[in-house]
Amino acid sequence: MLTDEIRQSYLDFFAKKGHKIADSAPLVPKNDPTLLWINAGMAPFKPYFSGSKEPPSKRMVSSQKCIRTNDIENVGRTARHHTFFEMLGNFSFGDYFKEEAIAWSWEYVTDILDLPEDRLIITIYKDDDEAFDIWHDQIGLPESRIVRMGKKDNFWQIGTGPCGPCSEIHIDRGPDFGTGPEDVLGGEGDRYLELWNLVFTQYDYTEAGEYIELPQKNIDTGMGLERTASVLQNTRSNYEIDTIYPLIKEVENKSGFEYKGDWKDKMPHRVIADHVRGVSIAIFDGALPSNEGRGYVLRRLVRRAVRYGQKIGLEGPFLYDFVDKVNQLMAGGYPELSQRSDHVKHVIKSEEESFLKTLDQGMKIVEDIKSELKAKGEKVLAGKEAFKLYDTYGFPLDLTEDIMAEAGLEVDTEGFKDEMAKQRERARNARDEGGFASSHDLYEELASELDISTDFIGYHNLKTEAEIKAIIVDGEKVESISPDQKGEIILDKTPFYAESGGQIGDKGIISLIDDEAIAEVKDVKERSGLIIHIINQKTGGLSVGDKVESIVDRDLRSSTARNHTATHLLHQALMNQLGDHVSQSGSLVSPERLRFDFTHFQGLKDQDLRRIEREVNRKIVDNLKVETFETSVEKAKEMGAQALFGEKYGDSVRVVKTGDYSLELCGGTHVNATGEIGLFKISQESSIAAGVRRIEAVTGLAALDYIERQEDIINQAADLLKGRPVEIVDKIEQLRSSKKELEKEIKSLQDQLADSKAGDLSEEVEDINGIKAIIKEVELDQDGIRNLADELVNDLGSGIVILANKNDNKVFFVAKISKDLVKDGYHAGNIVGDIAKITGGGGGGRPDMAQAGGSQPDKLEEALKRARELVASQ
Repeated sequence: MLTDEIRQSYLDFFAKKGHKIADSAPLVPKNDPTLLWINAGMAPFKPYFSGSKEPPSKRMVSSQKCIRTNDIENVGRTARHHTFFEMLGNFSFGDYFKEEAIAWSWEYVTDILDLPEDRLIITIYKDDDEAFDIWHDQIGLPESRIVRMGKKDNFWQIGTGPCGPCSEIHIDRGPDFGTGPEDVLGGEGDRYLELWNLVFTQYDYTEAGEYIELPQKNIDTGMGLERTASVLQNTRSNYEIDTIYPLIKEVENKSGFEYKGDWKDKMPHRVIADHVRGVSIAIFDGALPSNEGRGYVLRRLVRRAVRYGQKIGLEGPFLYDFVDKVNQLMAGGYPELSQRSDHVKHVIKSEEESFLKTLDQGMKIVEDIKSELKAKGEKVLAGKEAFKLYDTYGFPLDLTEDIMAEAGLEVDTEGFKDEMAKQRERARNARDEGGFASSHDLYEELASELDISTDFIGYHNLKTEAEIKAIIVDGEKVESISPDQKGEIILDKTPFYAESGGQIGDKGIISLIDDEAIAEVKDVKERSGLIIHIINQKTGGLSVGDKVESIVDRDLRSSTARNHTATHLLHQALMNQLGDHVSQSGSLVSPERLRFDFTHFQGLKDQDLRRIEREVNRKIVDNLKVETFETSVEKAKEMGAQALFGEKYGDSVRVVKTGDYSLELCGGTHVNATGEIGLFKISQESSIAAGVRRIEAVTGLAALDYIERQEDIINQAADLLKGRPVEIVDKIEQLRSSKKELEKEIKSLQDQLADSKAGDLSEEVEDINGIKAIIKEVELDQDGIRNLADELVNDLGSGIVILANKNDNKVFFVAKISKDLVKDGYHAGNIVGDIAKITGGGGGGRPDMAQAGGSQPDKLEEALKRARELVASQ
């Protein structure tokens, strides 16, 4: 069976068993700060497992895209490890349990996949007699093929909260796949493969260490799609299956290196194939390379793939060339990938180019470090420095070791490993690798306890009466809140819009009816189906059960609505003016301004911005009617509604229609007609990532304020130039011309001064152990010192020139060394770097020319004395 056929057969099988098929969620988690990536099939369903949200069906099935990077070093090394993979899973939220889960899993693997029963082995938790009886009595497996295992292998638990025993289906692939000590059930070998894990979530593990039966028992299963395909296609590793091996063949073709030999020989091909799959789909789902969080993961994957590509002769940017092949191989499950192919390729190529530049810089730094170690007579590069090369410049340890070995130097590998361990610990603290990490947070407990989800009525009402259902102060549920306290309030219904879709939360007040108790609403968030009002209690007190009046700040809401509708107009204008490749990458809508991030491959020129701005304002003048309605996702897309790529929508969606101009899926608040926006003005355009631009703009009175501020600046400039605003450009051109003439005159005078100084200093040559040297403080600016140093070295023929000046409580050094002395081992960068430290600074450069600075002029004489010592010591 092909991989696409396996995926579809799984979904079809469980659909016939009453399961609702769920599309794969984007790799970037939505509304789940506990996860860096979606890393398991159950991750998108956590609210359903915890009971904080009602699932669309009690039975669901999916093939979920996943990324895991906790053991990235093993990717390519083993036959099974991946960063990107798909997880097949069927789930029950308080519906069926062990009997059905076991029976259906056996039916699928034996009837649909047609795996030989005599090669299938079942593991269960050692105390799970119920699972044993089902496998033995109902399925009919002999006792010898049902293996009881301990908690480590067959009990799913992460901290406190829902947990339970597991039952796994393994296949014995035979002695051809391994006979070593690791080739045992549950081992790391390739002979016995775990295909499917069935988790029976039946307990709640308490802080007191008790396992309490859950009233609602759940089923969570996971079957690795790539692993299953490798068994059915009889390949020795996941990398030879039909959705990955063609990528490896592409790597072969581009590099000229065959995919053969042991794992070390195959590792570059595997790493490239795995990483480009993960990076491509993650970028499609909205992630971008950066220096932190999931962006850093992408950056690391690109850099790792590039480094392994270089090992097999792939020079320059090459990874982006594989994106089309990824899209082709994944089209059976994700045909939409090709829609953003240009964007994905551009982001990857830009990241590759950036890394290659960084790598060049790193090579220069490595060479400098090598020279510095030799100059100091040291033989070992510190582990901390090696790790810095790895973390900052992408240098793997083996590359650093090779470069150092060429110079007869070693690397402190243990120190490197210590630094790596510290980084992993930081990464572990910053991520949660799955499970119910937030299932017992306070909001989910409240949602379950209150059995409500706050009713939002704020599209048409800015004021309503409501009942306080819960109050939170300092992370604890309380019965009341007192004056001057900060806290959170949950109501049964609210007119306050909670932050979502880029639009910030409303502000306003919550007050006790017929009383002076007032809470100021500072922000509004949505958590676990509850709308959380973040408040400052100003006067009086509020208690759970109180009847209150909720009033949204009308002016702020109106300003936000203007900016949100303007964002929709801007999105459409960008597509009209720049092309259909433009799509939204992010946004911010507040009362003060709007910000819109979008895919585009180059900066916008002034005339581009002018055309976009004019088109938006033309639609404002047209006073287009803004309508909202709800429909199905399919219907909305048939109508041509714009949707966020990678966003997961429910069965019913809200559509915002602006005349015949714009149609978008959106849950935000909007004006009734575009004329209410008044005026739209772009304030800034910039780049925020490779292939992603940002426009910031203002509307209404804020746009008028912006224009007035610009006018004030123009008028002030005109006054300073002693002219009228229309004369500003001519006046500036006159000043520029005058400045150029003055600069020429200054340069001429500096050259004359340098010549004079050179003549004077030529008489002050020192002999330091047979080396001609000029080491002096001079009264010239930095350009003058550099020119003087060039002239003096030329005059000396063979020699060393180190000059310095003091200016504004700073010190500046320049060192120049003739080529013959550079060959003898003298290094200008090392010398000025050393002496600059004495003056509280630093610097460096090439062996023949370098400069540095310091902040302690009083130590200049000491620094120049040290320079003489350094020249003498060599």
